[in-house]
Amino acid sequence: MFDAILIEKTEGASRAILTGLEEARLPAGDVTVRVAYSTLNYKDALAITGQAPVVRHFPMVPGIDFAGTVEHSDNPAYAVGDQVVLNGWGVGETHWGGLAGKARVKGDWLVPLQAPFTPRQAMAIGTAGYTAMLCVMALERHGVAPGQGEVLVTGAAGGVGSVAVALLAKLGHQVVAMTGRPEEAPFLRALGAAEVIDRAGYAEPGKPLARERWAGAVDVVGGQVLANICAAMRYRGTVAACGLAGGMALPATVAPFILRGVTLAGVDSVMCPREDRLDAWRRLARDLDIARLEALSTEIPLSGAIGAAERLLAGRVRGRIVIPLDPGAP
Repeated sequence: MFDAILIEKTEGASRAILTGLEEARLPAGDVTVRVAYSTLNYKDALAITGQAPVVRHFPMVPGIDFAGTVEHSDNPAYAVGDQVVLNGWGVGETHWGGLAGKARVKGDWLVPLQAPFTPRQAMAIGTAGYTAMLCVMALERHGVAPGQGEVLVTGAAGGVGSVAVALLAKLGHQVVAMTGRPEEAPFLRALGAAEVIDRAGYAEPGKPLARERWAGAVDVVGGQVLANICAAMRYRGTVAACGLAGGMALPATVAPFILRGVTLAGVDSVMCPREDRLDAWRRLARDLDIARLEALSTEIPLSGAIGAAERLLAGRVRGRIVIPLDPGAP
């Protein structure tokens, strides 16, 4: 038996509970992992609260990522004792996820734990940090380099945003952090933000073209905020968009794209190819200051995950939430 968060659906409504599960109930897969740490992400919070139709099959163990140790493997790429990480691939949506003591998955979904990270450090980064790195890589592919101008990060006090601020600052960019929580300004400056601005200034409809300011941007909000960011990009600037916390609509015009050559680069972390995943984790090992991980993460027990989901959706969580599943893991 092992502890898990289980989402069940009865009479049309879903409910998340903390319960014990037997290993025999785990879904099909060629690798079984003893989960050391998982996390609570925005998508996990939506699944646990039922505020969006994230879960496709019931019952479901949420948790879109985890780090742990291989206990059994029929996959030639992994042996018993290997330390591994999983991000995405529909885990926690269509396949039981990481908010449990064990997980059984396809070995093709796993990547080796990247040195020098411990399992806990890997989950302090988690899917949010891995997505932030994919965004940074997208900006680089489109020519955004240090010294070209300010780079904006929205949702900067959240999981993706906080890691993006830390990464971009260490790489030498002049980072401007946007947040709806001005009280987080000291935290964001400590991560490397040169300036902190209020999201309210970008939340209302603006001009099709605004004053050019941003050389690059990482956006997790979407909606009107993203439209206004595109309008304020510098010539041939790039926005890496990876979230929709502010809505799925994009009330923008084509003006920034055809008059300034702006690029809107979509970033998907769920089905991202394996080589890109490996590149992202290698870059995180090189470019993320491990000493800053503690400032980015808060640890809570599995029993606290359901309550924390409400706080996360309400915007009352700073950085990353790490959840230990194996008391003996580093």
